[in-house]
Amino acid sequence: MTITSQPVEISPLGNTKVFEPIKVGANTLNQRIAYVPTTRFRATKDHIPSDLQLEYYKARAQAPGTLLITEATYTSPQGGIDLHVPGIYNSRQAKAWKQITDAIHEQKSFAAVQLWYLGRVANAKDLKDEGLPLVGPSEVYWSEESEKLAKEAGNPLRALTVEEIDHIVNVEYPNAAKKALEAGFDYLEVHSAHGYLIDQFLNPASNKRTDEYGGSIENRARLLFRVLDKLIELVGADKVAVRFSPWATFQGVEPEGEKLHTYILQELTKRAQDGKELAYISYVEPRVSGIVDVAQGEEPGTNDFVLKAWKGRLIRAGNYTYDAPKFETIVRDVQDDRTIIGFSRFFTSNPDLVEKLKDGTPLNYYNRDEFYKYYNYGYNTYDDSAKEVTGKPLA
Repeated sequence: MTITSQPVEISPLGNTKVFEPIKVGANTLNQRIAYVPTTRFRATKDHIPSDLQLEYYKARAQAPGTLLITEATYTSPQGGIDLHVPGIYNSRQAKAWKQITDAIHEQKSFAAVQLWYLGRVANAKDLKDEGLPLVGPSEVYWSEESEKLAKEAGNPLRALTVEEIDHIVNVEYPNAAKKALEAGFDYLEVHSAHGYLIDQFLNPASNKRTDEYGGSIENRARLLFRVLDKLIELVGADKVAVRFSPWATFQGVEPEGEKLHTYILQELTKRAQDGKELAYISYVEPRVSGIVDVAQGEEPGTNDFVLKAWKGRLIRAGNYTYDAPKFETIVRDVQDDRTIIGFSRFFTSNPDLVEKLKDGTPLNYYNRDEFYKYYNYGYNTYDDSAKEVTGKPLA
């Protein structure tokens, strides 16, 4: 059934701090709006970015000085091998990404790659077919169904060895970083959110280790800091970023909350004081858990502690359109003069989102049913002038 949705009415933000420049690392954005990562299936079978992605990101870079962060991108074959997800670990992938970053740069916008490592939530059969194990911090499956599928595939989950962790830190992430620089990315964002590998180490629901990577907060955060410090060493802190989701329960993790993340931010602040300040830290607001919006009033916590513990650049994302048309939350959150607001779903259905937010032009609804289909060409059918889209109303 085709349902035609009315556009979302919004108030203009052009006369607010949202449209003041802000420096991020070595670059200056023209406004405080960013495209934050959306996991999608548009790459070729061998994980090379396609022309669909080139067209898609080029359209969303049209407002000069916009930061676009790619969909989650595999750091290595062991990091993930699901069909049609892009990678950044070989030269063919880097060459294809370079076409995309060139298109973004031609419009005077900026590109970040989100480095992804699936861990225990990877597809056990796909890994098995490539002769790769299903690994995580511990032998703790994220669901009964995932355990069933892994065992049926003959690739049961096992804990990473210390030697394998060393390989991830010293070989896999550095190789991805090298390829990302070849591809022309301005920033490298480490995915440490939503129950993927680094977050699995942080989270006590998935990390039951008793060695130097388990138990205490300091031990559970060890892999995160080893990866970040290695990337800082290789590319410079002003090109490195990281994403967190302290309150998410996506993929079998527990809310990590303020104590763990305050420790992380304190450690990152120490590095900043030592001249190694990250380009930005990206936080998912508690209004969202994975791909699901949390009902208003039922949020498990607040990210207010972040503002106290970290004084550098922040990207905050997660259903910032809930209070349209006035956008009072956006206007409030950018007042600290260091926050950037992240959009993804409405960036999908509005390639010209930045200009629409500036002028108060109504926003097109997105079609959530198309989000996770292979190739999902439907993304590229949205244009700047569309007033109606095919699909369901906003979910």
